[in-house]
Amino acid sequence: MTPNPPKKPQKPIPPLATPPVPKPTTGNKTTKPTPGPVIHKGGGGNPGGGENSGGGGNPDSPPSLWLFPDRLPEPDRTASFVEYLRWMRSLEAPQKDGTKLQLLQLAEENAQYQRRLQQLGDRTKAIAGEKNTFQVKCPWRIRVGGHRGPESILLPAFDALGMPYIPSATLRGVARTQAIRERMVAEGVGWKEAEKQIAPWFGSLDAEGSDRYGKVVFLDAYPLPNKAGLKVDMANNIWKWDGDSLPNYSPNPNPFFSLEEPTFLIGLRLVSNCSDAKILDQVKAWLVTGLQGGIGSQVNSGYGELIRAGAGQPKDEFFRLEFTLQGQLIHGRQKFTQWNWNDRRQEWQMRGQPDSEVRPIAFKSMLRYWFRSFTLGVLPPEEVQRWEAQFFGGINPKQWGWLRVEILEGKVTQREPSPNHQGKNDDCGEQVGILVLRYSPEAPGNRQQAISSLFKTLTWMMFHLGGIGQGARRPCYSRQNRERAPWYRGSTLYPETKDSFWNLPDTIQEFKQRFQQRLQEFYQALNQVTQLAVNPRSPLQVGQVTSNRWSEAVDRNCRIVVVSGQNQDKPYALNLLHQEFHNLENNKNFDQAKSLCGGVQRGAVPSPIWIADLDAYQVVTVFGATADPRKNYLNLLRQPAQIWPMT
Repeated sequence: MTPNPPKKPQKPIPPLATPPVPKPTTGNKTTKPTPGPVIHKGGGGNPGGGENSGGGGNPDSPPSLWLFPDRLPEPDRTASFVEYLRWMRSLEAPQKDGTKLQLLQLAEENAQYQRRLQQLGDRTKAIAGEKNTFQVKCPWRIRVGGHRGPESILLPAFDALGMPYIPSATLRGVARTQAIRERMVAEGVGWKEAEKQIAPWFGSLDAEGSDRYGKVVFLDAYPLPNKAGLKVDMANNIWKWDGDSLPNYSPNPNPFFSLEEPTFLIGLRLVSNCSDAKILDQVKAWLVTGLQGGIGSQVNSGYGELIRAGAGQPKDEFFRLEFTLQGQLIHGRQKFTQWNWNDRRQEWQMRGQPDSEVRPIAFKSMLRYWFRSFTLGVLPPEEVQRWEAQFFGGINPKQWGWLRVEILEGKVTQREPSPNHQGKNDDCGEQVGILVLRYSPEAPGNRQQAISSLFKTLTWMMFHLGGIGQGARRPCYSRQNRERAPWYRGSTLYPETKDSFWNLPDTIQEFKQRFQQRLQEFYQALNQVTQLAVNPRSPLQVGQVTSNRWSEAVDRNCRIVVVSGQNQDKPYALNLLHQEFHNLENNKNFDQAKSLCGGVQRGAVPSPIWIADLDAYQVVTVFGATADPRKNYLNLLRQPAQIWPMT
């Protein structure tokens, strides 16, 4: 046995490279005056709105994000995003996603709210008094309140002048809810009784005398100048349950605004006829604790935590792990770069650049994916849907979820290589951070130990089955012997810890036993939490399997194996997969090739095969493994040790 986890390679070993061949220049690219960069040749786009708005099939008139392209507005740099919406192109524009993204990005880049925010901060200090104000820092992003704007753009709360802020009513609600929860725990009472007990601080219409009114005034909280900023964000619900049917793969990226790493100034003061400083101190303590628990939308996905300097580690944390991700990085939104005219398709197309960001929601989504895949093999789909929403949250019916996922100190330590010959010899991209799992306030206390065991084991399996983000189904490998970018594909997750829980054995047979032990622990914890019968030794069959049909479920038709071997430029299992894929393509069997590795032609289909490289060996997961071409690929693997089904 090795005393530590497998040694992490410094970088994927690049294959023998051939001298780069200069790319021929195209002489028919012309620049046209538009609100954004334009290239005459290239890939696809969106027309603008309103009459004479450009776009469509006119190569001389690129899409416009403005209502009247011949009279371009010039919003002042202090103008809020609301001003941009006033002049936004028509809602009836037939193609509008690109211009919407361009508008959001323009508002983000132009925003200069420092002077107004300074005034608002000074006002808070004057009203509350210097001693009654304090600062809280958001370690990642936050979106409080707000509503859906035009075309379902999710907007944060804006004040009357369009400044992003936290309304005073929200702050009061946070402090009051925290007070009620603490009373419920301390006194062993229900919610209604706890509400009565906090009346001396917050007031109640059902109380008598001075307890009928609150004793503390909450002020609107604004970001500090130079530390605030509306930032374009991205929501993307990739998997969607369709009633009681299995979830469908249906990416739906939707840009919206959130605030990135703001620091807010919080102001409180006693009402004019109250002078009891202890009341103010108690309410402030409740508020600080409540803010640290998170406010606003998507709190369980890393948003909304507000921490006061000196605050300790949350008591509801049950797991943390430092990690490194190499290869294709986790991305948030696409940054607008330019409009391209596509001669063949006779349309404008937007070109975007992925923006690398260590996103907690990416880890939560991957945990959710593997939870669903493993439970579909032992529980009926309706129970899987129910418990997935119970753990991770849901919309219909609306559920908070028992699990919170956060990333601390997340950062990009090596950007991905540029997609040109200048970036060909660059190192692969790298991100680092600390993954933190916490119980949400909804998690029942009598099940927390089983929840902890369930997700600690699930996280272990996630790290040893694949990566995170767009390249998750392949390990990081180099393509530097190619003539065109990308120079790296895939992503590999490395746990950075000396905890013996993460130690890996030397041989594939020992690893098989270790993985099956983790599976037993996972299913045992699942049984303890759900109180449902779980029998992984006799897995269910989820749907019918054919050449081009399978379910992403660890069921009777799935195989998980571990193999050893290494080629010069990529792991053995991956090299064999690519060989089989190209053999099918060379024989014009494109449907079979897509059923082996996935593809985007005639509808996006994710690959049914996952490969994780653990240095000494590789873990291969094959969904729908009982039908070719996936069955044939499994048969070609040399001396695999079968992890699933467990025998």
